[in-house]
Amino acid sequence: MSKVITGLERLVNNKSLQESIKGNIGYLCHSASIDSQFNTGVVLLQKLFGSRLKKLFGPQHGFVTDVQDNMVETTHYIHPYFKIPVYSLYSETRTPSDEMLEGLNTLIIDLQDVGTRVYTYISTLSLIMEKCQGRDIKIVVLDRPNPVGGEIIEGCILKPDYKSFVGRYPIPQRHSMTMGEVAMFGEKILKTDCQIEVIKMEGWKRSMYWQDTALPWVLPSPNLPTPEGALTFAGTVLFEGTNISEGRGTTRPLEVAGFPGIESFSFCERVLKQFKAEGLTEGFNLRPIIFLPTFQKHQGQNCGGIHIHPTINNKFQSWSVSQMLCREFKRELGTEFQFHEKAYEYEFHKLAIDLINGTDEVRHWVYRLGSFSDLKALEVLGHDQFLNQREKILLY
Repeated sequence: MSKVITGLERLVNNKSLQESIKGNIGYLCHSASIDSQFNTGVVLLQKLFGSRLKKLFGPQHGFVTDVQDNMVETTHYIHPYFKIPVYSLYSETRTPSDEMLEGLNTLIIDLQDVGTRVYTYISTLSLIMEKCQGRDIKIVVLDRPNPVGGEIIEGCILKPDYKSFVGRYPIPQRHSMTMGEVAMFGEKILKTDCQIEVIKMEGWKRSMYWQDTALPWVLPSPNLPTPEGALTFAGTVLFEGTNISEGRGTTRPLEVAGFPGIESFSFCERVLKQFKAEGLTEGFNLRPIIFLPTFQKHQGQNCGGIHIHPTINNKFQSWSVSQMLCREFKRELGTEFQFHEKAYEYEFHKLAIDLINGTDEVRHWVYRLGSFSDLKALEVLGHDQFLNQREKILLY
């Protein structure tokens, strides 16, 4: 197994790349912004650039990746060790202000994304790009692997009416682009006119999943402690828009789903039988589970449900498995099953499930207990156009 060399490591080890970083520098990062030896990106860049590193920025979940939930903001402060300001891009604003950008010549973005549209780091990237249009600030993206690979796309294309902080670009839920490629999509396809450069990885191939990269996994947000969770997340994130627990408050969040009172063995047996009848069988196993959330939904109540185990990465359809599970929870629970109506990521007038799916059509499919073939017909609308656009910007 050959090790992938990230954009951060290429910058640290390449003099000519370092010389291309001009003037005063800002650095957007989090706890997963490390090299292959677990060295923190801030420490490495401060050694490289000294007092030119003027400002730090943190995305959702915070600069130190300690904040759990949606719409829980983090504050600005002076870092007690690095002695420079840390600005939150998940605070009273999600777009950098004029004050935050003042005095900067280069803004380096170094975030570990997980390849799902609703994961907000690519939204933060897009907002930075839009803010820097017409400004003399160069954006440099230090590219990192997409942990769920670069080949398989899943989920509906985001419809314009459902644009939000959990979906700003017309791309599918699982988009199979790296952070650098998302930046290129914004620049070349959506014509965001800013100064931008991607420092590419070496050794990354589109067929790779995280386990193939030989890189260490550091959780990029508090509820993705494992690479397997990044793979299931492309589907299980939909449960954030329901009253089904997605396992927050357990040690395997976003790999499990359940609800109080469900008898897990009989439920799992019925689900597997239904999946088999409709042809959804490859790349995963479902295991009956009972879990006890220590916080968030159903805190302190035993939830019966299912643990999703990917077994063959390039066969596993995460989005389809979770949408079908959602349907089966609806069938099992009847009127007890609910879609949340509370505000979600600063949107107060649309249902969270529709913002997550990028359309209301999947919600209607769940309500009518639609077929798997109907779901797949909804999913593929617009995929050909997206793939043609994506082909023009791929870096690997």
